[in-house]
Amino acid sequence: MAAGKLRGVVPILITPFDEQGRIDVDSLQNLIDFNIAAGVAGLGVALGSEIFKFNEAERDLITKAVVDHVKGRVPVVINTGAHGTDLALQYSRSAEVLGADALMVIPPHFMPVGAAEIARYYQTIDSGVGIPIILQDIPQAPVPPALAVRLAKECSNVTYIKVETIPITTKVAEMAAAASDVLTIFGGAGGTYFIEEMRRGAEGTMPFCSQPAAFVETWNRFQAGDEAGARQVFDANIMAINRLGAQGGDLPYHVHKQLLVKLGVIRTAHVRGPTITIDPITQREIDTLLAQLAT
Repeated sequence: MAAGKLRGVVPILITPFDEQGRIDVDSLQNLIDFNIAAGVAGLGVALGSEIFKFNEAERDLITKAVVDHVKGRVPVVINTGAHGTDLALQYSRSAEVLGADALMVIPPHFMPVGAAEIARYYQTIDSGVGIPIILQDIPQAPVPPALAVRLAKECSNVTYIKVETIPITTKVAEMAAAASDVLTIFGGAGGTYFIEEMRRGAEGTMPFCSQPAAFVETWNRFQAGDEAGARQVFDANIMAINRLGAQGGDLPYHVHKQLLVKLGVIRTAHVRGPTITIDPITQREIDTLLAQLAT
């Protein structure tokens, strides 16, 4: 990775869409600048970007748009996992050709397989690319610490893991105890347990991208030994948004996009279907919270 070891706050970009549901590149560029100005350590395109709703042309479009606008200011991470090994390899090679600095690869989970098959999946991808790979551990496809260590030792590009399996803080602690000498550990799940993860060995987080300054300040204060200050910033800015978004379905997409519209960063809060319908009470709760945060 050109910028050296990746650590710190690496937000996952939401994908701004126009009124017709097309990728809004102008808003995406504004969003990139908004995050880089806040001092983030990198930027990602992943599940939080609705990438699973993209066709191949759109995957390439957003990867190229992000890489071209970032212009090397921070590393760019692209999620290239898939339910088929050949497809994941295709996505990974394409992202590397288009300029990605690292790949985040989720294990196949539509039809679960054993550890040996998952290892072959990662080994195939690893042998076909030449940039760092971030393992992605999620509830639907957990990566046990023993498997993570094996992959780090057998795959030359596997150097990071993003831990999101519940209970997250326990899994981060277990992963750090087993694998911190061979893998850099990131937290995820919107950064909800950012401080708790750092206490247990995480060296960064990959949250949503609507509050980068608050996440960076939380990181900076914690790294300076000011845990009380980190908690104060987190609780005052981040906790309420994450709590509101955690009520179910894909509500976080709506909440974070509405906040970015309120801040003037993107033009619309459109979320691609299928998506939840927000009931009037929840929308009033969103409106009230955003009015507080956007002042």
